[in-house]
This record gives sequence, C-alpha cells and structure tokens, in this order.
Amino acid sequence: QVPLVESGGGLVQAGGSLRLSCAASGIKLSNNVMGWYRQAPGKQRELVASITIGDRTNYADSVKGRFTISRDNAKNTVYLQMNSLKPEDTAVYYCSALYIQVPWGQGTQVTVSS
Repeated sequence: QVPLVESGGGLVQAGGSLRLSCAASGIKLSNNVMGWYRQAPGKQRELVASITIGDRTNYADSVKGRFTISRDNAKNTVYLQMNSLKPEDTAVYYCSALYIQVPWGQGTQVTVSS
C-alpha cells in the first residue's frame, strides 16, 4: 500500500489555478510536518511548501504569495492550492513528511503553458 498518493495535477494556462491533494494511508498527517516538493526536468527536487503540526506554514520564495498549503486532519489529506501559475511552475509535484522516512508517491504532473 502506497502511503502517499498525490492527485490534482494537469495542464493549465499561465495565470490559472490548480489544487493538489495528497491522501495518506498508514501515516497520520496530523502528527507530522508535511511538505510539497516539485521536480522539474533536469533539476533537483525542491521543497516548495511545508506545514507544521501546529499548522504553521512556510514557502519557497518562488511560490510565496501564490501557493497555499493546508491540511484536513479528518480526511488525512494535505492540499496545495496554486494560483497565478507560471510556466516555471511546470514540474512533477510530490508530498512527503519532512522528518520521517516515507516512500515517495508517484507524484502528479503540473504543466503550465505560456
């Protein structure tokens, strides 16, 4: 059973929005610091947003003011609301826990056209 399953990606025009979801099984998200990462072709995976157990959030400078990370503990799901998307946001997006080892999910592809 895959512990983290990402969904919600797609093709969108620049300026558009997408909402990514990360559903967890076997991991209680409310007990963990969770993050959204992305990996663009030819680049290293980078952390773009994180949320603490107390729901404090942190963002990479490149997405600050445009992306919002949130969590629904009842659904054991983490979300990433992405607004004002830019072509440079094109990447495969993954969620993971920051301080425990969890296998990477399959990710969800986000493609932003100019």
